[in-house]
Amino acid sequence: MSDEIQVEGEELPHLLLVDDDATFTRVMSRAMSRRGFRVSTASSAEEGLILAQNDLPDYAALDLKMEGDSGLVLLPKLLEMDPEMRVVILTGYSSIATAVEAIKRGACNYLCKPADADDVLAALLSEHADLDSLVPENPMSVDRLQWEHIQRVLGEHEGNISATARALGMHRRTLQRKLQKRPVRR
Repeated sequence: MSDEIQVEGEELPHLLLVDDDATFTRVMSRAMSRRGFRVSTASSAEEGLILAQNDLPDYAALDLKMEGDSGLVLLPKLLEMDPEMRVVILTGYSSIATAVEAIKRGACNYLCKPADADDVLAALLSEHADLDSLVPENPMSVDRLQWEHIQRVLGEHEGNISATARALGMHRRTLQRKLQKRPVRR
C-alpha cells in the first residue's frame, strides 16, 4: 500500500482528526499531512461537528473517550452528513463491546492506541474491519490503564496535583502516592 493517496491534479482528501490529546493530535496531523491529507483538528466532539458542518471531510479519526461527547456520539452525526465518509474510532481503552458498538454505528474500523499514522491510514483505507484484531490479545492491565488516565488528566491540568485530584475524584494524598509509584507494565 502506498503512503500517498493524492492523485495528480485532484484536491487533497480531507481528514477530520478529533482527539483531546493535544500532543497526539499535533503529531498525527503532521504525519497525515505528509501522507497526502488536508487535516482539520478538533479537541472535542462538539468542535469536530462544527468543523465538519463548515467543511465536510472525506475521512475522520475520532477519539472514543473525550471531555463531553465521545467519538461514538459524533460518529452517526458525521455519517448523517455523508454516509460515504470513512470513520475510524481510536481508543486507549479498547474493549470488544466498544469495538462492536463502533462498527454497528458505522465506523469502518477501530484502532487501539498507541496507533501511528500508518495504522490510521491502513484503517481508513481497509475494506473491512478485522473484528479479531480490534482488541489486542494482551490489552493493558487495569493498573496500567489507571496510570495512563492519571497521567493524561495530570497533563490536562498542567501538572497541578490538587486540580488533578479534584478532576479524578480522589484525595490529593492518594494521588500523590499513586504518582510516586513506577508506572506498571502493560
